[in-house]
Amino acid sequence: MQILVNNLRGRGLKFSPSQPVSSNSENVRKLISKCPVYAPTPLHNCAALAKSLGIKSLFIKDERPRMGLGSFKALGATYAIAKRAAKSAFIDNHPQKSLSNKTFITASAGNHGISVAAGAKVFGANSVVYLSETVPKDFAGKLRDKGAEVVIEGENYEASMQAAADRAKLEGWILLSDSTWEGYSAGYDVMEGYLMMPEEAFSQIDTVPSHIFLQAGVGGLAAAVTASVRSKWGSSPKIVIVEPSEAPAIMESVKAKKPIYADGDVSIMGRLDCKEPSHLALYCLAKEADFFMTLTDSEVLESIQDLNNYDLSTSTSGGAGYAGLVKSLHYKNCGIDSDSRVLLFLSEGTADD
Repeated sequence: MQILVNNLRGRGLKFSPSQPVSSNSENVRKLISKCPVYAPTPLHNCAALAKSLGIKSLFIKDERPRMGLGSFKALGATYAIAKRAAKSAFIDNHPQKSLSNKTFITASAGNHGISVAAGAKVFGANSVVYLSETVPKDFAGKLRDKGAEVVIEGENYEASMQAAADRAKLEGWILLSDSTWEGYSAGYDVMEGYLMMPEEAFSQIDTVPSHIFLQAGVGGLAAAVTASVRSKWGSSPKIVIVEPSEAPAIMESVKAKKPIYADGDVSIMGRLDCKEPSHLALYCLAKEADFFMTLTDSEVLESIQDLNNYDLSTSTSGGAGYAGLVKSLHYKNCGIDSDSRVLLFLSEGTADD
């Protein structure tokens, strides 16, 4: 476990993205509500678990049932594709024809690919998903079941994303990543779609949290929630960003004060095993987060076993934020104590869901 106190809080990095992370969920709500499978996910008041941990309260936003796809990622690509479809005359009466001449392509380490495939299918578009050689083989079958063409290429996520970007340019297809980098900002729409999570949570929670632990890969979930929290509750909640020790892209970029590649072995936190941060997410988190934390695979795997006893089973990726809370309590850092009121996001189900 490593902890970095954010000495850039309130200032951020010198580089500036073309647009900041959005905190306005109204447009997202309007479009997502048109999706026939949309429904708010539950926020659990985990009083018994909070008592066992020795904190005042614990609220967990449960993304496992999100739109039948088992992950918060369902919001991002679905919204980004719906945003394009909204420009079509078919959107209201014949949504399945809205994007029938379009192809969306992406690379995925997990649930983003399923969201792209499912979202494209709703609006009549084609989808192509590149997977690296490290992604479990059965995931390709799940993507094909959603109608996607699957290509296995690259030894890691970054290599598969480059291959997808090259193919998009060659074919004239729409690259829909959940990240952003210099010269590419379409991931902004994906991140904007994630705003529905904190927006729902605001209407479900009855107290202002003292701490929010957010797991991060490229940083999309963490940045969307952070932007919303700062807009709603200001500087009061302490925000802790949790990454795998094998992929500390955001922490190391904050240390370097610029986006960098953070090399490491493959982590069992597969959806968080991203070696480069989204530039847009990094810019937000460097300015607005209070702490950055890295955890080893074994630390997360051990910690999330607690959740099985409370009907909150999840994967190592989905439960990394909870593991961050557990380790903070153990090592007495991040200002956690018996009066703490904590909000977490259970971002996905187990690997078998």
